[in-house]
Amino acid sequence: MADQHLIEGRAAALRIENLDTDQIMPKQFLRGIDKSGLVPGVLHDLRFDAADHQRPGFVLNRPEYAGTSILIAGANFGCGSSREHAVWGLQQYGIRAVIAPSFGEIFYSNAMNNGLLLAMLTPQEIAALMADADDPARNTVRIDLETMTVRSARVEARFTLSARHRRMLMEGLDVIGLTLTQRAQIEEFAQHHWARHPWLKDVAATTRRRLVAG
Repeated sequence: MADQHLIEGRAAALRIENLDTDQIMPKQFLRGIDKSGLVPGVLHDLRFDAADHQRPGFVLNRPEYAGTSILIAGANFGCGSSREHAVWGLQQYGIRAVIAPSFGEIFYSNAMNNGLLLAMLTPQEIAALMADADDPARNTVRIDLETMTVRSARVEARFTLSARHRRMLMEGLDVIGLTLTQRAQIEEFAQHHWARHPWLKDVAATTRRRLVAG
């Protein structure tokens, strides 16, 4: 099993600022009732033309970027609507991390809660990472959650995460999984709460039984 604290792989530079969630996952790909089958929609209008033919000049369509797992992006990545499908689609495409100067607030929360690492670096550091990503001979990016560093051929930079998000990523937890790590404390609190306020326990079920019986 790969180390949870390391994300390493090929990177692609997306030199687009304010890339919004409608562009990351267009609305016509939101017809399903679950998370599956979102890969065709990822950055669709950037990857394909109006006739649905691949745009050969777009970075992710170029053969040297096959298997890209890290995006180096412009400022305010993921702005726009709150659609969580943008995160799910990127993950299904194989993206494990996005590095940018800044992110849309809701997208940031959705991504981190789903295990998609977002790392913020300075514009200068982003420009240097993009330059390395443009060179196939130098295109490997390594993100270490233990040391909180991003490294490429010519860049070594530090980023920050909240303690909660860092733990979730390192332990492979989503929001529910993180909550369940405190299950014993939750159950203990519930027992004390019902002991102090027994008249509040199962109020809805008790009321329903009385209505049915009455």
